Amino acid sequence: MKPLTINYFNGFVLIAAGLYGYFSIVPQSVTALIPAFAGILFVILGLFWNKNPRTMAHIAISLAVLMFAMCIWRFLKIDLWSEPKYIFLICILSNFLAIMVFAKSFVDARKVKNP
Repeated sequence: MKPLTINYFNGFVLIAAGLYGYFSIVPQSVTALIPAFAGILFVILGLFWNKNPRTMAHIAISLAVLMFAMCIWRFLKIDLWSEPKYIFLICILSNFLAIMVFAKSFVDARKVKNP
């Protein structure tokens, strides 16, 4: 999978998870929209990807690591296996996949640069 593809995938997953968490879980909390805002940032990064892919990839992996840590932190705070815990699990898996794809692309770029 290419970094730009996983960037969009992660962005759309986070947007969907944030919106689902905000509109379906009662009581509504504005903090449920944090993944949606991060997802919007991923999509915006994707729009500028072709102008400077290296910089956009570094920003995207930084944001993915931040979201990964935040989702794990919230996941561990929820004791009961309920909707919010599953939403955070989906966000964790999506961000983990993005981090792995970005890291692999960095390693591959380094191998091409220094054979």
